[in-house]
Amino acid sequence: MNKIRLVINNEVKRKNKEKFFVKKELQSILNLYAKMVSNGSWKDYSFSSGSREISFDVYQRASEKPVLRILKNFKPNYHNEKFLIKDKNGKILKKSKNLSQLIDKISWNNLKLVK
Repeated sequence: MNKIRLVINNEVKRKNKEKFFVKKELQSILNLYAKMVSNGSWKDYSFSSGSREISFDVYQRASEKPVLRILKNFKPNYHNEKFLIKDKNGKILKKSKNLSQLIDKISWNNLKLVK
């Protein structure tokens, strides 16, 4: 006789859905991007993904490295490292457990992008 197992609340499906920004997070990032494009500060963007994180990369020119990265960390070491903002050298500028608070904390007009 075959053994039949009942699987309830399968965690694998839930983890696979979490490998990207959720709608609310992506909406706040794209609202910020639209504001900065209208200022003339940002020109282009891309997404990068890995097993531990996904990032929204911002470019001043399309041919350069990203000048700013907004990251969502899937396996943070600390609770306040869920969302990070890094510069092009990988230095962490800000970190938070909530993306909307992280975006609101930074005064984006005073943030200087160093070439």
